[in-house]
Amino acid sequence: MCGIVAVVSVDGSSLDTQLDRLEGRLDEALEKIEHRGPDGRGIWVDDARNIALAHCRLSINDLSETGHQPLHSPDRTVHAVVNGELYDYDNIRLSLEALGYTFKGHSDSELVLALYRQYGLSFLSHMRGEYAVVLYDSGTRTFIAARDRYGIKPLFYKVGKDGVVMFAAEMKALLPLGWEPEWDVGAIIDGGWGQDIRTVFKGVHKVRPGHYMVVRDGIVETRQYWDAEYPDKRVKETRSEEEMIKTTRDLLVDSVRQRLRADVPVGIYLSGGIDSSAIAGIAAHLVETQGVTMGCQDPSERVCCFSIAFDADSGFDESEISERTAKHLGVKFLKQHMSEKDLAEDFEEAVYHIEHHNQDLNFVGKFALSKVPRQHGYKVVLTGEGADEHFGGYPLYLPDFLAEMDHAGGVMSEEDRARLFAEKVAEARKTYEMIGADPTYFDKKSDRHLPILTPSALLAFTPPQPIFNAAAHKAFGPVDALTTIANNIDVRARAKIETSWHPLHSGMYVWGKGHLSNQFLSCLGDRVEMAHSVEARTPFLDHPLTEYINSLPPSIKIRYTPEAGFTEKYALREAVKPFVTDEVYKRRKHAYAAPTTYPLNGPIQSLLEKLISQERVEKLGFIDWEEVKRLKGLAFVEKDQDVWAWRVILIVAEWTVLAERFGVKTWGA
Repeated sequence: MCGIVAVVSVDGSSLDTQLDRLEGRLDEALEKIEHRGPDGRGIWVDDARNIALAHCRLSINDLSETGHQPLHSPDRTVHAVVNGELYDYDNIRLSLEALGYTFKGHSDSELVLALYRQYGLSFLSHMRGEYAVVLYDSGTRTFIAARDRYGIKPLFYKVGKDGVVMFAAEMKALLPLGWEPEWDVGAIIDGGWGQDIRTVFKGVHKVRPGHYMVVRDGIVETRQYWDAEYPDKRVKETRSEEEMIKTTRDLLVDSVRQRLRADVPVGIYLSGGIDSSAIAGIAAHLVETQGVTMGCQDPSERVCCFSIAFDADSGFDESEISERTAKHLGVKFLKQHMSEKDLAEDFEEAVYHIEHHNQDLNFVGKFALSKVPRQHGYKVVLTGEGADEHFGGYPLYLPDFLAEMDHAGGVMSEEDRARLFAEKVAEARKTYEMIGADPTYFDKKSDRHLPILTPSALLAFTPPQPIFNAAAHKAFGPVDALTTIANNIDVRARAKIETSWHPLHSGMYVWGKGHLSNQFLSCLGDRVEMAHSVEARTPFLDHPLTEYINSLPPSIKIRYTPEAGFTEKYALREAVKPFVTDEVYKRRKHAYAAPTTYPLNGPIQSLLEKLISQERVEKLGFIDWEEVKRLKGLAFVEKDQDVWAWRVILIVAEWTVLAERFGVKTWGA
């Protein structure tokens, strides 16, 4: 786990002609992301000085000098920096040693060199885990930058002047390399920053999950090496429910087992939901019955879990449930309480680390929670992201689940399906109206849009058009955010959405390609965890597991009976039933969110009032101050608060923080 920075000259000319003090600039770039790797640094520049790799290390596996990066093959022709973790290390290493590769040490990152030497560009298909990789083959003069299948680990790039391409684990690391931040107002208005390769900053892009970029012979090319797949909705399921549940359980247990390997202690984030509870239960089971250790911990030591707690009267606190789960499992339980004052104090630093806006303070809570493991000597935690995306956990999936019969294996009648579909769409409209969003999103269908309803639900927290000023509207014209979402889906996948995938699976695909990788895995994952030098591992995003779950029919992911109604994540509940409490097994989905109501003139309102001054807002250049002032009047009230207005105000405050911390130019100036 680490921070990486790389620079490549596309035409092969010396980087010194574009970047003076090259090594010094790279060191300053690593300084910007030292939180990702405080345990060591390394810089390598090739002899022609047209490739540079830099790395700051958070030592997790192979704590010795042999784990130092940049990495070099035995013949010094292949060079790499790796961010993340690779699993199934022993089996892969043994197979490569049998083929003649000699390993220098025992770092999982060294597998990248060995796999590349054996398989060439297809080495990525042999990697299991979460990672961002930059590799240079001096023999073929090929430069490669790749990102894991789900985008768990970040990798940004910017094409600079004179054909220089710069890569970094976080955008702030590009600042010492000459980047001068500007707002990408178009990506902000149409929502593209959260869907496609764009960011909130102009010209800075993301390597897509499951993709790699190649620079060779003066050409920059992006290719896909993996994508999610789903079964044809017209094919009847032949597997029994028992078989599907058992295989799911076996794959999940193996995924957890793989992620417990480390040369440092491993802990677990535990909430009141079934996802993290299942991980904690499986880990405790493996330790107790199979002698598996939590990283380097002694087998006699108990599993350690960490949890976040909000004020008990906020309606958002789940810590009592997680504490009962911990007691049932017999694990250690360490809780971080987040008061309003704590949220206010951490807000600006958390925004700086996630590098984009978010409509909820939940990311600040996760930022604070990630302080706790390091305080108790833990560098690694397991976390539950990805379960809702694959097992059908979000309520927003229900309209698409009900849009068509599940001919593969469903038992619901056509009459029930049609009636419930109408009810769920009506509920979604009502929810939109309650939060002040546009309920007509569900009516906006055209050839440009996708024939499913999940994209409409994704727009619930898109900043409303009136908040942008006349100059921004003039520059970008009428915006259709549904088209932005549709355009993020490639032609192959769109054809399957229109013809062969069940609407539930299509909705899951769209969510995974946009919201999961660009927002959830950022502001609730890597960025807030690594801000405190904590590596989080995601068992639910293990691709052998996800590929199997994707193959299951919709009705085993969401189960409906007239007696019990809807049971989200049915397959997961049944698979992990032996590892969780009855309370957690029966508990319905509660999204992780922070409170939205705070006392007048309290720490949160005082902070937001400071950040959303007329001077700060107008300095952004693309926001209408009068509209912001109106929304503040709706958000900061003693009762009858407009929660939608509060969320929009929160986003504006985050933009002003980014503007100040990154030195962003006023748009249009």
